[in-house]
Amino acid sequence: MALDKRIIIYQLLPRLFGNKNTTRKPNGSIEDNGCGKLNDITEKQLLQIKQLGATHVWFTGVIRHATATSYASFDIPTQHAEIVKGKAGSPYAITDYYDIDPDLAVDVPHRMEEFENLLKRAHHLGLKVIIDFVPNHVAREYHSIAKPHGVRDLGETDDPSMHFSVENNFYYCWGQPFEPRFDVGSYKEMPARATGNDHFDNHPSRNDWYETVKLNYGIDYCDAGGKSEHFYPMPDTWGKMTDVLFYWASKGVDGFRCDMAEMVPSQFWTFAISKLKATYPQLIFIGEVYNPMLYAQYLHAGFDYLYDKVGMYDCLRDVTCHRRPAADITRQWQSTNEMLHSMLYFLENHDEQRIASDFFAANAWKAVPALMVCAFLQTNPLMIYNGQEFGESGMDEEGFSGRDGRTTIFDYWSVESVRRGFFDRRRMTADARHIEKTVRHILQLSNNESVLREGAFFDLMYVNMPLASRQYAFLRKDASAVALVVVNFDDKPVRCDVNLPQHAFDFLSIPQGTFSATELMSDQSVEITLSPNAPVTADIPSRSGCVYKIKL
Repeated sequence: MALDKRIIIYQLLPRLFGNKNTTRKPNGSIEDNGCGKLNDITEKQLLQIKQLGATHVWFTGVIRHATATSYASFDIPTQHAEIVKGKAGSPYAITDYYDIDPDLAVDVPHRMEEFENLLKRAHHLGLKVIIDFVPNHVAREYHSIAKPHGVRDLGETDDPSMHFSVENNFYYCWGQPFEPRFDVGSYKEMPARATGNDHFDNHPSRNDWYETVKLNYGIDYCDAGGKSEHFYPMPDTWGKMTDVLFYWASKGVDGFRCDMAEMVPSQFWTFAISKLKATYPQLIFIGEVYNPMLYAQYLHAGFDYLYDKVGMYDCLRDVTCHRRPAADITRQWQSTNEMLHSMLYFLENHDEQRIASDFFAANAWKAVPALMVCAFLQTNPLMIYNGQEFGESGMDEEGFSGRDGRTTIFDYWSVESVRRGFFDRRRMTADARHIEKTVRHILQLSNNESVLREGAFFDLMYVNMPLASRQYAFLRKDASAVALVVVNFDDKPVRCDVNLPQHAFDFLSIPQGTFSATELMSDQSVEITLSPNAPVTADIPSRSGCVYKIKL
């Protein structure tokens, strides 16, 4: 069946995206550094994202989470700063699953309406919207003030005298106060609850997810004989978290990126996703699952797509940095072959270091061949991170996160390349314009060219071992065209001979002969001979690639 569109997800943090404040004071408050608003994401900015090639926008950090900023004047609970990471706080320490983060609102009492209007703007342009669902943990001071009538809060009916019960939403440390290995000032918690990263005593360290509390989905992690599962009767948390998903789906959200999905039992996902899709069949669920041994289990539970982080991301990062041969790309896609169409490819996201950072490639251009592999290899979805298209380096020292090659998710900050690229394009550097044009061209090709969007795939590396170190080659084929893709991870241009085996002609039903072709990256016309008896000679620029499209 022909694909209408290949999914291309554009991730952005509204807090950073629309912030035009240029103060950029390390550890600055919202008064110092400002904060982007949902209203800053206008149709103009959304159209720019769509024209880049995106089909979906993932708005990260829109649900109310712990922050050091007080909104007490709006009757919004204030958190203890000692258990908040950074001044702005982590978007993954949720304080109310039913509320919009007030930082993002121009008119705080009408923050939900501002989100609903953003949804309408995106949908008006044909963009689908993804938000985070954070199921494994909540902020230590979770308290919903926006939950619908009749909904009971998490922990509201818990029995804290029990370490574990299927009726409890949290895990408790019997009669022990919360005493982390650092000072938390006046914050008190009695009894202590287990910490989000499966830390089950009352003494988490700064390296733990100390600002969060683990949710209980019916697994007793501290049973006398080890971990035990208790799914019948259904744990109370299952119903409450499924209701959260229904709430946002009813708002018109098109999908959920499910944080640390593998830390929640697959049985819950089977239950929740099947219920959601019975009512909203077009919803998509993306799971942050890092263990390849669990991929099949979580796809079977209902996930549409899973992160391919420890697989293709790690591989392409190492190939880009010349730590692995390009031939390892073959081994990587083969390792997920049966699930390949469900793997989400990416080179950047909020957890990973920026390509242009000193910790990765130190130059955005070096990853162009990796992006071409992500975009042209298969039909599975691809994700781009806000600023990636401008070569953002992530080398700011914003505050809590420090200078680590990542763009902060904990601080109030303005990302200069993003601010210029979306709100002050006259001040963009020539290099930023050039990399944006290249990224846009690659993403648009992946959807506009049917042979790259939906064509059958054939890996050519097994008959091209001389290419194995720095080059990678493959074929795509549909009813109207065949495409030969050759990418070059080397720092210098290369002339290479690419062999096409007889098996490729048989498997893809490729005719032999000499054809006029278009090299899609440069839009130049060339002549190519397709034959198992003679290689195709290709001149590939440094840190780039060629895509030869032959119409049939």
